[in-house]
Amino acid sequence: MSDEDAMQSDSPQNLRNRKKDREEDEDSAPTPAPPQPPSNKWKNAWTRFLFSIPMIGGFILILWLGPFYVALLVVSLQVKSFHELMVIGHSKYSSLELPWYRVLNWYFLGVANYFFFGESLTSYFRNLFIGEDYLNKLANYHRFISYWLYLGGFIVFVLSLRKKKYTVQFTLFGWTHIVLLCCVVQSHLIIQNCFEGLYWLLYPASMVICNDIMAYFFGFCFGKTPLIKLSPKKTWEGFIGGFFATMVFGVLVSKTMYQFKHLICPVEYDGSALVISNCDPGYVFNQQTFDLPLGIQGLLSLFGVSWNTVSFRPIHFHGAVMAMFASLIAPFGGFFASGFKRAFKLKDFGDLIPGHGGVIDRMDCQFLMGTFVFVYYFSFIKSVSVNSVIQIIHGMSGESQLELHKTLGDLLATRGLL
Repeated sequence: MSDEDAMQSDSPQNLRNRKKDREEDEDSAPTPAPPQPPSNKWKNAWTRFLFSIPMIGGFILILWLGPFYVALLVVSLQVKSFHELMVIGHSKYSSLELPWYRVLNWYFLGVANYFFFGESLTSYFRNLFIGEDYLNKLANYHRFISYWLYLGGFIVFVLSLRKKKYTVQFTLFGWTHIVLLCCVVQSHLIIQNCFEGLYWLLYPASMVICNDIMAYFFGFCFGKTPLIKLSPKKTWEGFIGGFFATMVFGVLVSKTMYQFKHLICPVEYDGSALVISNCDPGYVFNQQTFDLPLGIQGLLSLFGVSWNTVSFRPIHFHGAVMAMFASLIAPFGGFFASGFKRAFKLKDFGDLIPGHGGVIDRMDCQFLMGTFVFVYYFSFIKSVSVNSVIQIIHGMSGESQLELHKTLGDLLATRGLL
C-alpha cells in the first residue's frame, strides 16, 4: 500500500465509518444474559407456574363452551398480538406526528379480518346466507367489497403523506402489512383448523404447550449447554428433553382425544348457531389395515417374522408427525421472536401475563404450529365431504342446481347405482 493510499484509508471520514461499523457490529451481536441468582430463578419459575394454571384452565373452559367461543379467543389473541407489535413499531417514531397512522392501523386490521373471516363463513356456512337476500349478496360480492375497503385505506394513506416524513411513513406502512400477515393470516388458518374439528386445534396446541413446559423443566434442572445465541436461556438438554417428552405425550393424548366426537367432528350451522356436527369418525380415526412393502416383508423374514400387513389408526401416524414438528420446528418461532426482541432491545413483548410476558411471547410457536397443521391437514388428511359439496350447491342458481341434478342422475344411472 502506498503512503497516499494509507493516508486516504486513515482519513477522518474513513475512521468515523469504521468506528460506526464496529458499533453496529457490537449492537447486532447477541450478548449473553447475565446469570440469575438462584432465588430469582426459582421466583420466576414459581410465578410462571402459578399463572400457567389459570391459562390452561381457561383454555379448557373455552373449549367446553364450543367452537364459537374458541374463535372469539383466537380473534382476541390476534388483536392483542397486533397491538403489541404495532406499539413496538410506533415507539421508534413516537416523537413524530404522523397523520392517520393509528387510525389506519386499526382500519387495515378490521378490513383484513372482514376479508378472511368472510371467506371462512362463505366456505363453511353458505346456508347461513340462504333466505336473506342482502346476506346472499354480501356473500357473492364479498371479495369485491373487501378489495374496495382496502383501497379506501390505501387512498387515505397516500393522501396522508407529508414532506420529510415519506421514509418513516412508508416504513410503518410496510410494518403494518407484515404484522397483518403474521397475526391475521395465521389466526385465520387456526380458526379454519377449529372449524374442521376442535381436535385439529387442541391436539397441536397441547403439543406446543407440552414442549414448552418440558423444555423449560429439563433446561431448568439439567441445562448446561447453550442451544442458540439468539436465546441464551435455551439449552440442548431442554431441547432434547422436550422432544422426547412431547413424543410420549403426543401418543397418550391422541389415544384419549379421538374417542370424543365433540373434538373430532367438524363445525356446522344448524339454522340458529354454530354447533358440532354428529359425524362418522371417518378413515383417519378408525382402525385401518395396510400392506407392508415387499422390502420390509423380506427384511422381517430374515428374523423369522412373517408380517404381511400392519393395522393401526392413521391418526397415530399424523399425531407423531405433528408432535415432531411441535418439538423440532415450532421452537424456531420462539427463536425468531427472541431475535426480534433483541433487535429492538426488549425483554418481552408485553407484561400482560406475569412470568410469561405478552401474548406474542406465548403465541410465537403456536402461530407457526397452527399454520403447519392447516397446510398438513389440507394436503394429506382432508377429503371431500357431502357437507362441503352441499355448501357449494347452495351458492349455485336454481337453473344450475337443476342441471346438476339431471347430470348427477344420468351419471349414477350409467354406473348402475340408480
